[in-house]
Amino acid sequence: QVQLVESGGGSVQAGGSLRLSCAASGYTYSSYYMGWFRQAPGKEREGVAVVYTRTGTTWYADSVKGRFTISQDNAKNTLYLQMNSLKPEDTAMYYCASRPGSVWREWRDPTSYSSWGQGTQVTVSS
Repeated sequence: QVQLVESGGGSVQAGGSLRLSCAASGYTYSSYYMGWFRQAPGKEREGVAVVYTRTGTTWYADSVKGRFTISQDNAKNTLYLQMNSLKPEDTAMYYCASRPGSVWREWRDPTSYSSWGQGTQVTVSS
């Protein structure tokens, strides 16, 4: 099972930027769906952005398109989420997640992901 460790969260004012990192280890498959989810208090966990590692294909939630960018550094086994133009509604705990590339499920379905990091808090003040 893949182990995931997030870092890079923090507090920022609206309009600011943050970059989240997710260090991964323990790969056993040739490809994965890897991505970022977030959960605000009292809300369900939602998909933010996911990348299919074999092709680099990406998916984004409508609420973050044009502001967030997911990327991967294969040499460092690290996944990133660059977050620009942050809004107070982006405040949440952000989680890194992965699932094998053979799992054909909706990209934003959190129940289809088998590995999760511990989460990193992002707080955006107005």
